[in-house]
Amino acid sequence: MREIIFDTETTGLDNKADRVIEIGGIELLNHFPTGRTFHVYINPGDRKVHPDALAVHGITDDFLKGKPSFADIVAELQEFFDGAKWIAHNASFDMGFINAEFDRLNLPPVPSDMVIDTLALARRKHPMGPNSLDALCRRYGIDNSHRTKHGALLDSELLAEVYIEMLGGRQAALGLTSVETRRKQTNDVSDVIEISYDRPRSLAPRLTAFETDEHAKLVMRLRGKAIWSKYST
Repeated sequence: MREIIFDTETTGLDNKADRVIEIGGIELLNHFPTGRTFHVYINPGDRKVHPDALAVHGITDDFLKGKPSFADIVAELQEFFDGAKWIAHNASFDMGFINAEFDRLNLPPVPSDMVIDTLALARRKHPMGPNSLDALCRRYGIDNSHRTKHGALLDSELLAEVYIEMLGGRQAALGLTSVETRRKQTNDVSDVIEISYDRPRSLAPRLTAFETDEHAKLVMRLRGKAIWSKYST
């Protein structure tokens, strides 16, 4: 299963008037990062960055001069996301902007069944919250100390870690994946943790001596009809 964890930064909050100025994405295959990423800054044309948005992501109008337009990068974007689930935190916001950009180019919107909202997942898993990306990083022990400003690629990287943890964590996934497959996914043997399921010593018996004795008496009464006789040592 292929998924893209992504994030956008925009000039403001109104997807009808404001524009996407940054997109970052991380590719997951069966919930493991493949190392493939997508990252672009986008010139919003004559739309200026709102001061409130600037305070969040720090991307200035001057920085965006000379960057490609959305029309310039859309083919690359569609190729990277093709066939994958689109996964974002508060996905309705990001998809509203992405689909508005597609609409301006007369392109079809992303189907809703191809979108996963990690905020909705987090609210179901942790109904008492808080469930912001920073709060989830704290909950799962993910280092986000370098996140002084919002950035599409950095936020995608953090969200990928959060998403994997919400699905059960890396160790749970490792237990369901062969070592050889993990080597191919990581391309680094040192990254692979081999898990042994051999118990170093047997568990203590759960039956009491009385229960064992009563079972033996039952087997004796049944004689040859007792199915346990086939497995007795």
